[in-house]
Amino acid sequence: MNGGDRIGEVLARQGVRFLFTLCGGHISPILVGAKARGIRVVDVRNEANAVFAADAMARLSGTVGVAAVTAGPGLSNTITAVKNAQLAQSPVIILGGATATVLRGRGSLQDIDQLALMRPHVKWATSVGMVRDLVPVLEKAIRTAKEGVPGPVFVECPVDLLYPESLVKEFYGAKSTSDIKSPVELAIQGYLRLHLKKVFAFSETPTFSASVRPKAPEPDSTSLKAARALIAKAERPVLLVGSQALVEPDHVDTLRGAIDSLQIPTFLSGMARGLLGTNHPLWFRHKRTEALREADLVLLAGVPADFRLNYGRAITGKAKVVALNRSSDDANLNRRPTVFLEGDAALGLASLGRGHAHPSWVETLRHRERARDEAIALEGKGGDNGGVNPVAVAQAIDRALADDSVLVADGGDFVGTASYVVRPRSPLSWLDPGVFGTLGVGAGFALGAKLHRPASEVWILYGDGSFGYTLNEYDSYVRHGLPVIGVVGNDASWQQIARDQVPLLGDAVGTELAKSDYHLVVEGFGAKGILVRERSELDGAMAEAKAYAAKGVPVLINVHIATSEFRKGSLSM
Repeated sequence: MNGGDRIGEVLARQGVRFLFTLCGGHISPILVGAKARGIRVVDVRNEANAVFAADAMARLSGTVGVAAVTAGPGLSNTITAVKNAQLAQSPVIILGGATATVLRGRGSLQDIDQLALMRPHVKWATSVGMVRDLVPVLEKAIRTAKEGVPGPVFVECPVDLLYPESLVKEFYGAKSTSDIKSPVELAIQGYLRLHLKKVFAFSETPTFSASVRPKAPEPDSTSLKAARALIAKAERPVLLVGSQALVEPDHVDTLRGAIDSLQIPTFLSGMARGLLGTNHPLWFRHKRTEALREADLVLLAGVPADFRLNYGRAITGKAKVVALNRSSDDANLNRRPTVFLEGDAALGLASLGRGHAHPSWVETLRHRERARDEAIALEGKGGDNGGVNPVAVAQAIDRALADDSVLVADGGDFVGTASYVVRPRSPLSWLDPGVFGTLGVGAGFALGAKLHRPASEVWILYGDGSFGYTLNEYDSYVRHGLPVIGVVGNDASWQQIARDQVPLLGDAVGTELAKSDYHLVVEGFGAKGILVRERSELDGAMAEAKAYAAKGVPVLINVHIATSEFRKGSLSM
């Protein structure tokens, strides 16, 4: 087995079904070795999207997501996506090609210090120096990515470790001693032979481990007892569930059961959206700030007190705080909790046992929820000023969603508007970038989601700004037979920035776009494009898109939307 075969065998034994990549000579044996073992190799048009796809696969499947990229610029193109995975705590493996070990630092093609580049953005970065180490290092990488606080891991795989020894010998230009005439050449050939011997030493029979499944960490009994006491005394408790609570997809039912048992009003964010369906009596999505100001107990399940909670100030100073988190740093960020349950948030909530009902508190929150829903419904009936009301567009998307749909959020203002309206139908059916707020995640996330759940509708909600990052991946959807449905809210503006920049600074510089014919661009790749200019066209366009997707054709709906003040004052710092 050459090095590429060994890597493919490890991935197959660890349950990896897809390898995301953009080809390069440094990594070709990895791609071929993976394909030979039944792993589907999915190539994209930008290396960042390979990592975004691996990130989505990791979030939805419970296994690591894996991307293989070539050396130098191939790897540096991934940095934003890798950093996004780190901050989103996604277990992603990045396999990076590299120059031959004997040529490192000698000016070879695409040779840079890749470990220095990657170390700040991953849990662990390492380079393999011998063929025999490929298997144990990759198995350790998978374990490291999954255990504790999950995150990305980088493994550098020099090209001479991946090809068969006979070919590598040819690459090195090794000759027999009888062909050597000069003492200098004799010394060089001697060095090359010794180096090759070291690279391939003891590599004849690789040993593979069983599937790596690190045990999820659980909180200690003392902390659980203290948290139960606070819950028993609380009259106005609030539970916030975030993405980290769903890092183990197998724990979804446990998490839902725990919420039912605790009987605490619950707000969901990030990957937790859709966890409780659309009509759960304990689920709330509006007026969270008011609820936190009045709460006497706040449970943060996989939620740090970062800018999204106004650095902890969104929670009243009088409230007790229980933090359930795998990371002590996240749990103590900006607001020290009254009780810290260190471990998996889903298992921690399940260990708290039963709570008691809070009917008057729930009704107070429900009254606000109904009022806000009514206000949003009224907003959707508002006029179309230079385009379709974006709230009405979001309402049309929500009406069109199938029960098994997966939603990918990739944008600023339009997607922010849609998040108030569009309701994920089930657990693990919402993908957004997370705390990094990265634009351009949509195509990669959708690739990963559609491959993991091929029978489900996968919708991407794009702003016209974010769509520009990855519109070329419609080529990838078509080539790989992945009929996703994209909806672009096209207002010819980076509106989330312009809304505050113009009144504060009096200038729209850098925020203006064009109402481009994105629907025609995707047709050049072989997809179906649909243009919507009028509200009356919305439902028909959604139905047409669903019909094309059902026939295996990727679709983009280009909706000319109006400028809206719906999210005025939403600028984050």
